[in-house]
Amino acid sequence: MKLGLNLGYWGAGNDAANLELAKEADRLGFSVVWAAEAYGSDAPTVLAWVAAQTERIDVGSAIFQIPARTPAMAAMTGATLDTLSGGRFRMGLGVSGPQVSEGWHGVRFDKPLARTREYVAIVKKALSREKLRYEGEHYTLPLPDGPGKALQLTVHPVRDQIPIYLAAVGPKNLELTGEIADGWLAIFFSPEYSAESLASVKAGREKAGKTMDGFDVVPTVPLIVGEDWKACADPVRAYTALYVGGMGSRKQNFYNNLMVRMGFPAQAEEIQEKYLARDYAGAMAAIPLEFLDATSLLGPKERIADRMKALAAAGVTTLSVSPMLQDLEQGIAGLRTAAEALDLAGVGS
Repeated sequence: MKLGLNLGYWGAGNDAANLELAKEADRLGFSVVWAAEAYGSDAPTVLAWVAAQTERIDVGSAIFQIPARTPAMAAMTGATLDTLSGGRFRMGLGVSGPQVSEGWHGVRFDKPLARTREYVAIVKKALSREKLRYEGEHYTLPLPDGPGKALQLTVHPVRDQIPIYLAAVGPKNLELTGEIADGWLAIFFSPEYSAESLASVKAGREKAGKTMDGFDVVPTVPLIVGEDWKACADPVRAYTALYVGGMGSRKQNFYNNLMVRMGFPAQAEEIQEKYLARDYAGAMAAIPLEFLDATSLLGPKERIADRMKALAAAGVTTLSVSPMLQDLEQGIAGLRTAAEALDLAGVGS
């Protein structure tokens, strides 16, 4: 199992600290640093900035939003980042959610699985530097009966194949991820509750005639180091409440549904009800300590090492830690503790 760092969204007031965290992760030998986008900072600009100031660590999008750019544009961006970084780019993709897709990008959130399948196929074809022709339900290239012509990507990526990851939560999307992607970007991953999700990924791999060998399982896990693990859980509550309670509508929240599948239906409902009623403190208080512990790395180094063993045993191949919104000194100390804990656990690669 390798270590990664997830910087989350840029522009939250911790940008200088995030860059220093990326540099420290590079020095510590972390495998990859990820950046996200929603409706604030875009991921490609952040990744270019980080890549320019690091040397060995890969830079990855977690994620590029599928409704935000055409598949050809995603391929152009990926090829450019791979070239500028010297072959260090990983492309994570995701459909986002209906509120962002339709409210921010003006793209209907319909048939997300079929749209993702076509999108990834076009990205791969463009990156292969074939002339781009595609006929699907959602995309047709070139457009028929017009002046468009099949074009070829003019940029040569450093690598023959840029790895593609999908952010997936639901069973059908997980199966699709196993079938068409090189890795899975997971959230709220727990060794105790991951068997069902990984079974869906494996089913997709089998559908494509592949095994899990070489497939990258990459959860992002909050990391808070301290002597009292229960106290360490408190800084994670706002993040969890936001996703389970507020990322989506009352009818469609993928993260809330995931918490239900993990065995916390009553708590998921309470968190959502309180969050949507703007009782944010109540929503945070309603999150079970068991859930926070299961999906985070909390406490002293030895306890974190034990959790790393469990994560590796469950099938995690790249463990991306998120120091949350701690100050720079705490964040760097956390990354160093994570590296030491991985050594202590004896599951590093």
